Amino acid sequence: MTAPRHDFPVRSSKDIYVGKVMALRSDEVVMPGGRVAVREVVEHPGAVAIAALDPDDRLMMIHQYRHPVHRRLWELPAGLLDVQDEDPVEAAKRELAEEAGLAATDWSVLLDVVPSPGFSDESVRVYLARGLTDIGRPEVGDDEEADMATRWVTLSVAVRMVLAGTIVNGVTVAAVLAANTVAGAGQAGRPVDAPWQDRPTRFARRKA
Repeated sequence: MTAPRHDFPVRSSKDIYVGKVMALRSDEVVMPGGRVAVREVVEHPGAVAIAALDPDDRLMMIHQYRHPVHRRLWELPAGLLDVQDEDPVEAAKRELAEEAGLAATDWSVLLDVVPSPGFSDESVRVYLARGLTDIGRPEVGDDEEADMATRWVTLSVAVRMVLAGTIVNGVTVAAVLAANTVAGAGQAGRPVDAPWQDRPTRFARRKA
């Protein structure tokens, strides 16, 4: 049986906080029975991440301090889409160069991830990058990136790290498992211009 379709109209919306990389708003949403419920939404600029694989199916990973969890996490090179209408694959190329000192000739979309749809519009597009060249990491500032380490990790080891709870970043977990599946099947990802339905736009419009 198909459930009745309800459009969940927003009756009103107000800002609670607007910061540098996120905003928090409160929406009054009409529920299917007519009740109005308050839903707090974290607006996010969106992000890209890169699963960079070398010919030996080693994945470039970074070890970076994340203040909200007060420890360093194993992650993929990644960055925010903090420029309105920025081409996400160009942002991915920039982040791969800045964080890992790598360039790639072969790009495809590995997967799109919506990490926390219960309270945030964040969406992350993960690219699969191959045909890698070491171009050297640029000089970094004195923030978290200055303490960031890079390491090549074979896909089989990365999968074990996921299952052991060593890799816990949600986007990285999904990307490691997806990359392992794609590499094992000898498949390619989607085209770099594949539709990205959930790419957030509201926060970028605020900053324009």
